[in-house]
Amino acid sequence: MKKFIYQNSLSIVFLLLFIGAFLGQIYFGIEEYNKELIENGGHAITLSNYLTTGHFFEATFENWESEFLQMGLLVWLTIFLRQKGSSESKGFDGEEEVDREPSPQRKDAPWPVKKGGILLSLYKNSLTISLFLLFIVSFFLHFYGSFKDENTMNVLKGDPQVSLADYLGQSRFWFESFQNWQSEFLSIFAIIVLSIFLRQKGSSQSKPVDAPHSETGE
Repeated sequence: MKKFIYQNSLSIVFLLLFIGAFLGQIYFGIEEYNKELIENGGHAITLSNYLTTGHFFEATFENWESEFLQMGLLVWLTIFLRQKGSSESKGFDGEEEVDREPSPQRKDAPWPVKKGGILLSLYKNSLTISLFLLFIVSFFLHFYGSFKDENTMNVLKGDPQVSLADYLGQSRFWFESFQNWQSEFLSIFAIIVLSIFLRQKGSSQSKPVDAPHSETGE
C-alpha cells in the first residue's frame, strides 16, 4: 500500500483536492441557490434535489469545460508551436523522443501499439481526442444547466420561458463560458512565459535551476 501511494501520490493528492473542493462547491452552492429561490418567492430544496438543478450543472460544467479546453489546446498546440526558453515547449533542434514512431518491439509497449492499424492511429492521438471530447461533453452539460437555471428563475419571476435556440443567442451562457476560458488561457500563458525565467527545483514542470533562460524544454 505504501508503495502504491508513493508511486501514485501526485494523482492521489489532486484527486483528494478535487473531492474536497467539489464538496465545498456543493455545500455553499445549495446555500446560495436556496437563498436565490427564497428571494424570488420559491422554497428551499434538499441536497438530492439540488444535484439535479440547472444551478448545479451550470456551476460544475462551466468550469470543467474551460479546464478540458485549455489542456486539450495545450497538448495539441505543443505539437506544432514552440516557445524559446520555456519548459513547456519542445526544442528547436531535430526530433525529440515524443516525435518518434512507436515500435511494437519495444518492451512493455501498450497493446494498441502491438496491435497496429486504426487502433494505433487512434492511440497516437488519444490524449488530445479524450480532452476535446471531455470539453464537448462539458460544454453541452454547461449549456443544459445554464438553460435550465434560466427558465427556473423565469418561472419564479413570472417571466416567459425561453427556447433552446433563443437562449443560445443570449449573452448569459457565452459570458459564463468566456469568463472561464480567458482565465485558463491566461494561466497557460503565464506558465509558458514564467518558466523561461523562473525555476522550481525538483519539479518536472521546471528547467534545472542552473539552466540558461534560452534553454528550451524541461
